[in-house]
Amino acid sequence: MKSNKFLIFKIFFVLVISQLFFNIPKANTAEEIKITYSIFSRTIKVKSLKTFAKKGKSTRQLKRIFKATGSPDKEIRMVLNKDFEVPITIASKLVYSEIGNVFLTRLSSVIHPPRATDERTGMLALRASVIQGIKIGDGKINLINFFEGYPTKTVILDVSALSKVMNKVESISELLTFFTNSPLEKIKTN
Repeated sequence: MKSNKFLIFKIFFVLVISQLFFNIPKANTAEEIKITYSIFSRTIKVKSLKTFAKKGKSTRQLKRIFKATGSPDKEIRMVLNKDFEVPITIASKLVYSEIGNVFLTRLSSVIHPPRATDERTGMLALRASVIQGIKIGDGKINLINFFEGYPTKTVILDVSALSKVMNKVESISELLTFFTNSPLEKIKTN
């Protein structure tokens, strides 16, 4: 009995000391989204975006950014809260598939970590964000969960790169429909 208590004390002591000496960092999640357009940029907090998505309350900064989009608040909230139910195993297959690689490569020019020097870094961050976002949403993912699952403190959203991508598709809904329905059906059958 005495040796059991001593063993538990030793294990506890080793765990506490290892944290102090090895300084194991806590995994980061996105705290802010830096929206860039040419030489201009604005930063919004993920927490304030989440509050807006859930409750409809927005900060002055968010109001200014939303006003610039020309979209009504209700529509923006709907897009932020739109859930996609994807089992994590299928999402994992999708982000590592050939079509997933193409999609993530293109998306990594739009959404990427601050100091990403190559598209591979952006792809890895996007993969992690999708998987972690699904975990946060218990099998569902939306834009808020996606940003909450992003593995760096700051996420860069490049509006110039986004507009180039948007010129190639007619609408965001067309893009989402293509990338959420078509590949999922093929992966489910494999």
